[in-house]
Amino acid sequence: MRSLLTVSAAAALLFLTGAVPAVADDGDGADRTFTIEDPRITESSGLAASRIHPGVYWTHNDSEDGPYVYAVDSRTGKTVATITMKGVGEPRDVEAISLGPDGNLYVGDIGDNLDGSWDHVWIYRFPEPKRLADATVRATQFDVTYADGARNAEAMMVHPKTGRVYIASKNEDGGGLYEGPQKLTTGGNNVFRRVGEVPWVTDGAFSPDGRNVVFRSYFSARAYTFENGRLGADRAVSVPLQGQSESVTYTADGSAMMFGSEGENSEVVRVDVEGGGDGEDGRTPSPNGGGGGTTPGGDGDEGGPGKGSATGGIVAVVIIVLALIAAKRRRG
Repeated sequence: MRSLLTVSAAAALLFLTGAVPAVADDGDGADRTFTIEDPRITESSGLAASRIHPGVYWTHNDSEDGPYVYAVDSRTGKTVATITMKGVGEPRDVEAISLGPDGNLYVGDIGDNLDGSWDHVWIYRFPEPKRLADATVRATQFDVTYADGARNAEAMMVHPKTGRVYIASKNEDGGGLYEGPQKLTTGGNNVFRRVGEVPWVTDGAFSPDGRNVVFRSYFSARAYTFENGRLGADRAVSVPLQGQSESVTYTADGSAMMFGSEGENSEVVRVDVEGGGDGEDGRTPSPNGGGGGTTPGGDGDEGGPGKGSATGGIVAVVIIVLALIAAKRRRG
């Protein structure tokens, strides 16, 4: 994790420069900004939009929670299903979740807070339940290693067309995008190879059409074109300022991105994609749900609501600092 001083300074800089985007809260019920109400979910570290249950988002806790995945209804913020995975080992540091084109949920037990102390990590896979109810499911466990050595990671994305799994490593000086084998297999290591460079990343997500991928960090996000398995041109993305920015996913129709955070009663914030819908545009998300999204390298709209009030900025910075202190104490 980035040092407390560095993160706090970045938060203060964002406040002083006014780089706090306004966010959209549109839609009629589903896929709008919501609060996770389940008291068990205190470290939501990944998000995946369901394709068969409109408005439902899959999430999980970071660590020390067990083999659990939760389905949360964005209309109410309530958990509508708790899935217990069996057939896997004791989860160590679950950081990401993604839905593949095969209808399976992929859960990334890929975190390593000691930055490369574990010689392998795991991915768990099970079919997305057709019925929303508490259930125990048998999951397949895949062993994962990196061709250039162990490392920490918090972002795992399954390409929505090819089904190939990608992992983005997390490093203060920039990480790498790692491509998994064409098909994950059991009974041996699945070696992921570095195919691109990425910034500091806490989560990532492909657009529904697979032509774009977004990576978020604590205070910013960048979207990249994605073609033939490689990163292309990148641009800035407007993001909400959250206490501990941990997750991002596209809505199932590609019309918006949903940004999540750790903490009790954490909020998942909708940010519309300009011209979005079915993931076919993939342009920079607009902080106001219409035209005028951020320009490449920009920080959002000029003036207006994107700046935020002084009181709101100060409160946000305080929340971030307190959250990071708590996280640092919790993780030792």
